[in-house]
Amino acid sequence: MTLAPTVVETHVSVLVLLDDVVLKYKKPVRLPFVDLTGVEQRRAACEEEVEVNRRLSPDVYLGVADVVLHGRVLDHAVVMRRLPADRSLAALVAAHAPDLDAHLHRVAAVLADFHARAPRSADIDADAGVDVLWRTWRGCLDTLAGFAGQGVEAGMLARIEDLAGRYLRGRRPLLDDRAAHGRVCDGHGDLLAGDVFLLDDGPRLLDCIEFDPHLRHTDVIADVAFLAMDLERLGAPAAAATFVHLYQEASGDVFPPTLVHHHCAERAVVRAEVACLAGASGARGLDDAHAGAAEALLELAIGHLEEARVVLAVVCGPPGTGKSTVARAVGERRRWPVLRSDEIRRELVDGEAVPGAAVGSDAYAPGTTECTYRTMLARAEVALGLGQPVVLDATFTDPRWRGAAEELARRTSSDLVVMECRAGLGTVVDRVRARRVEGLDLSEADEAVARSLAGATGPWTGAVVLDTDGRPVARSVDAALAALRPERP
Repeated sequence: MTLAPTVVETHVSVLVLLDDVVLKYKKPVRLPFVDLTGVEQRRAACEEEVEVNRRLSPDVYLGVADVVLHGRVLDHAVVMRRLPADRSLAALVAAHAPDLDAHLHRVAAVLADFHARAPRSADIDADAGVDVLWRTWRGCLDTLAGFAGQGVEAGMLARIEDLAGRYLRGRRPLLDDRAAHGRVCDGHGDLLAGDVFLLDDGPRLLDCIEFDPHLRHTDVIADVAFLAMDLERLGAPAAAATFVHLYQEASGDVFPPTLVHHHCAERAVVRAEVACLAGASGARGLDDAHAGAAEALLELAIGHLEEARVVLAVVCGPPGTGKSTVARAVGERRRWPVLRSDEIRRELVDGEAVPGAAVGSDAYAPGTTECTYRTMLARAEVALGLGQPVVLDATFTDPRWRGAAEELARRTSSDLVVMECRAGLGTVVDRVRARRVEGLDLSEADEAVARSLAGATGPWTGAVVLDTDGRPVARSVDAALAALRPERP
């Protein structure tokens, strides 16, 4: 069957779709991230595009053709095999294909294998560090600022800048750890659903970034997040989540969800920048279609940045107020680790890690308490630096440890959310007595300890108070989870 020639235009290319091939010409444009104004620059870009894309789809990228008139080379074009439009991932999403998950499984496997074989080096690692990532954010936001008032809200950009910067400031240990474990490579750099084709003999992933290799030097999760973000943009958030999970299974990679959200946001902002540049029309400003696309992408970015917040959640209160029950439920619901002071205290005493303490010694002696809080906060600092929110379960009656938790949140650029459990003395005593009789809890706090700590100090300024006296546990847990969801301005 002969197909009618079709012309498709992007912000940097013009594609001429013939019967069975595609000729892809580079526009003579200069943009913040690429300069294609010269014929030689366009030739080099065409050759690089073929080379880097043959890593994933060697049978699609056929070579580079010269446009010649009377012996003079006028321009160059990438020659590609034409693929069926209805087999693109974007088309399958739009058609609500029933076998979409199976296709995503194959794409995840191909991408994981590609990442495993991709080049790695110290120079490539450096391109995925905190400072370079922030320069990418900064460059996109500066470009977008030029469109403020033309469909781009300055307030949205300020919010994005604040949240993105906050995440990166505290996550240097995470990014360093990812590089140290080989999770940074020369990847794809621009993976969109419209450039993924699901053929009978396997997926084809097209259109790697060719004009700047530094933009391909990313954490593998940036590639994953780019496609996940695009699936979400196309109205398929469940498919996006499935793809991330399938990639994790295929690659064996372990990463915190906050990192995925951060990269999804960064990729959404990149595409918003592209939309603005593509829709700019001189004195008339940004056209409505591209302005709407950019706004939707920026909203998507803000949503992911909110989800990327790294939280230090403290559930505190005297023994018997239900703090451990609430903390455990919050950890299970949010899938966050819970650091419980009673467990750490027993671990330290039984392991004789507390100077002067031995098995059977007073677990609530001042020296034991000091070591317990220091250990708990040190473990929390490691988790937060690696992008993992954490729940602390401890009394925190001493203002000194409250201050230490607040300083930890500042130092790791994390959100501190304090939830203080309260109950009447009668309820507290009854609970502690029952716990001691059952003997099923690690806490060694008896009635005397509970009475001495009930009212030992005033409320924690800024804490969300959870009244656990006579209320169903589920209500207290729901209130705690609500406290962890920040209100968006």
